[in-house]
Amino acid sequence: MLRTLFIAVFLSLYILIVGPPLLVYTVITKDPDPIYWAGVKGVMFFVRAVGVKVRVRGTERIPPGVCLFAANHTSSADAPAVVGAIPRRIAVLLKQSLFKWPIVGQAFRSAHFIPVNRSAHESAVASVEKATEALRAGQSFLIYPEGTRSPDGRLQRFKKGAVVMAIKAGVPIVPIACSGAQKIMGKRSMVIRPGEILVEFLEPIDASKYSLEERETLNERIRAVLAAGLPPEQRPIETADAAPDSSASDEQTAD
Repeated sequence: MLRTLFIAVFLSLYILIVGPPLLVYTVITKDPDPIYWAGVKGVMFFVRAVGVKVRVRGTERIPPGVCLFAANHTSSADAPAVVGAIPRRIAVLLKQSLFKWPIVGQAFRSAHFIPVNRSAHESAVASVEKATEALRAGQSFLIYPEGTRSPDGRLQRFKKGAVVMAIKAGVPIVPIACSGAQKIMGKRSMVIRPGEILVEFLEPIDASKYSLEERETLNERIRAVLAAGLPPEQRPIETADAAPDSSASDEQTAD
């Protein structure tokens, strides 16, 4: 709990000191980069300060243009690890309640993050459409296809919003396999443990080759590729005991 308290106190102070002037700067200049990177670098500093190491692989696989990053979600600890590993400014679809936090909520909006009300279907669809338009306009996004954190660390079923966005915008999807975060901080737990999180960017999949009628096929392909990139204890039950076939994996991810 001491690590949690350390982050809560010092991150709050950081936000209070750095947040307001950067918000004013963003309003005046319309440039979201400073507030975005101040947030990412600040959070990552405090994450490392409590003994959490983030190891990154596969950045060379990230396409140079606009893309949709799709990551598994096991813990509150994987969000800063994944966002901090992505070497470009991205926007994120976040649950609506997070935008109610003082300063932080305004920072999310300034960085072009999009709120999602998951309990209201029409509102959620509208948020996905808004994100799709932003993708078309040149803004890369991060999305968690599972829709919520996994209760046991294993990859869950995917919702279709991510693939619909990518197909409509005609952009590649970059699967991100994040492992070890659930050991750092479990779901609904406030305890932070020291350890290592591995963030690996897998081979991109070109969503422009798929139609909306093929969204289920694309969804399952992404899930299979992501599952193969995770350690056995984080793979879905149906694939956990199966050793990955390297030739099959290459066939799945080659475009």
